[in-house]
Amino acid sequence: MQNVAVLGLGKVGTLAGELLFEAGFTVTGLDSRARDGLQFEAKIVDVADLDALRTALTGQDAVLSCLPFFLNTNVALIAHDLGLHYFDLTEDVPTTKAILKLAETSKGLMAPQCGLAPGFVGIVGADLISQFDNCRSCRMRVGALPQNPTGQMGYSFNWSPEGVVNEYLNDCEVLEGGEVKWVSPMEWIEKVVIGGIELEAFTTSGGLGTMCETYAKTVPNMDYKTMRYPGHVDLMNFFFHELLMLDRRKEAGEILVNAKPPVSDDIVYIHVSAEGTIDGLQERREFVRGLKPLEIAGKHRTAIAWTTASSVVAVIEMVRDGELANSGFLKQEDIPLGTFLKTKNGARYAG
Repeated sequence: MQNVAVLGLGKVGTLAGELLFEAGFTVTGLDSRARDGLQFEAKIVDVADLDALRTALTGQDAVLSCLPFFLNTNVALIAHDLGLHYFDLTEDVPTTKAILKLAETSKGLMAPQCGLAPGFVGIVGADLISQFDNCRSCRMRVGALPQNPTGQMGYSFNWSPEGVVNEYLNDCEVLEGGEVKWVSPMEWIEKVVIGGIELEAFTTSGGLGTMCETYAKTVPNMDYKTMRYPGHVDLMNFFFHELLMLDRRKEAGEILVNAKPPVSDDIVYIHVSAEGTIDGLQERREFVRGLKPLEIAGKHRTAIAWTTASSVVAVIEMVRDGELANSGFLKQEDIPLGTFLKTKNGARYAG
């Protein structure tokens, strides 16, 4: 695997392309707009034009989609037909299920959900679970937030508005009492404190990836929640349900981004915990981080950009170097945390 096409050159896609280039890959960026001043070649391609996209991907070894989730199934289908390795950052459950089906006949590796959540958080969760003789629960919480929040919402849209709205409105898969269940989003609200900062966590869709299926018979309780500053979830429930914006998703995203545009000083909070028995004794183990922007390749990178891009590039490195399978479907929980943290890009998570 040498030639990698990166689709979508926003903040995350551009940084992922740069990190892949620095890791020794030959990178071609594809975007609907002209992008100049990059370390790698960039071409203008309408990614919604499937014939044009197929032509652009011919001759590549792998494709990384940093596009909105609703475009990924078609990208994965083209990658499947061309025999390419496929990677994406999606949190969308139907998209992942479609890619899982493609993996049954794929010549290359199909690896969706390689970002932060789903993605890195599942790698951490699996590592914690493996430390127990019997694990009774695993709880994963992630929040990408402004360091200096303003207003009642206390939020800034540094991530795809389509992805955030999708997470807030789609049902959430959990394990409860040894059963796979689907629960409503923006519920099960709890308080989480990290470094003295109080946050609220609530159910959102997609963050567990394939973990419920993997651990259905071994870990009876598992869930994923998004973290925000206190009061956020009540406002979002009012916005989507009382104002009926749940039926106007595109417009909802536009309104929210206009009201709360991105900031450069963000922070990514990660709180993963597991409980169970080790040598007959009850224990709780945790992985907790508050990750801030970094300077990478001479440029300021937001926390959400570098955590997402570093995660997927670390996985691509591991596939290239033979440390992961190169065909079939890759589950994030099958990626060893220790090996991940030893990669150049995964090492940024070590803290």
